[in-house]
Amino acid sequence: MQPFPTPEALAAALDAAGHVVEDALATTLWLGADLGRPVLLEGEAGVGKTSVATALAQGLGAELVRLQCFEGLDLQQAVYEWDYARQILAIRVAETGDARAGQAMEQDLFSRRFLLERPLLRAITLPGPVVLLVDEIDRTDDAFEAFLLEVLGEFQITIPELGTVRAATRPYVILTSNATRELSDALRRRCLYHYVEFPSAERETAIVRKHLPEAADTLATQAVDFVQLLRREDLRKKPGVAETLDWVRALTRMRIKMLPEDPEKLLATLACVLKTREDRVHVDRGLTERLAAQARGA
Repeated sequence: MQPFPTPEALAAALDAAGHVVEDALATTLWLGADLGRPVLLEGEAGVGKTSVATALAQGLGAELVRLQCFEGLDLQQAVYEWDYARQILAIRVAETGDARAGQAMEQDLFSRRFLLERPLLRAITLPGPVVLLVDEIDRTDDAFEAFLLEVLGEFQITIPELGTVRAATRPYVILTSNATRELSDALRRRCLYHYVEFPSAERETAIVRKHLPEAADTLATQAVDFVQLLRREDLRKKPGVAETLDWVRALTRMRIKMLPEDPEKLLATLACVLKTREDRVHVDRGLTERLAAQARGA
């Protein structure tokens, strides 16, 4: 059931949860909820894909269930497994009783009380509204992606010992990808798609002011402009919105109300923004001074 009457209402709910989104993304998320389709968010690391799902869960008053993908992820880690330690303990306890108790235990060993729910199974068994975040789906292999298609198509999981478990409430599904490998056409066909760009200076400034209202307005504007310029450089890892927030937070804690004119002092704070040795070497005193002057409008 669509909880938001319009995309604008969904955007307002996300804004109240601390996430500022552009109109196109709000519309895609709204359509995903309305059509009951997963939404695939693709883009560079740091653009805020994961935080969209977090804010959506908050805006819906739903539980967020996150499946963090990685190379070698298997069904036991993603769906379910049996609690073997408890099963063995139960067997040993039953062995101390009579034969009838042992037979009863044998039938009970593969009941729900010995089942460990992993994210995919948990997402379809929770009774209330759920946002299922499948984070960094591009880190998995083709076999897991094929299994995920089946789950997302039917919203049910078959457990041989128990039968088929069907979704109590159809979850809202967000998949994210950093585009480290090409996803299958089958997966893309089943999803609505949105490529998440780095935010514009105006939207990034709005994000900073929402999350850090204590920061000076001049500092927020200049820091965002500096980071926007920095992203145009040939960096190994472009700073994301989280880095911008960390930097403004750090500068504010240092009681700085605008970008320092001393490039050495400014360079010392860029540990919040630059996360590789190559990038720290590339952004030297001269480049820092030039970008800061542009950000200050000098």
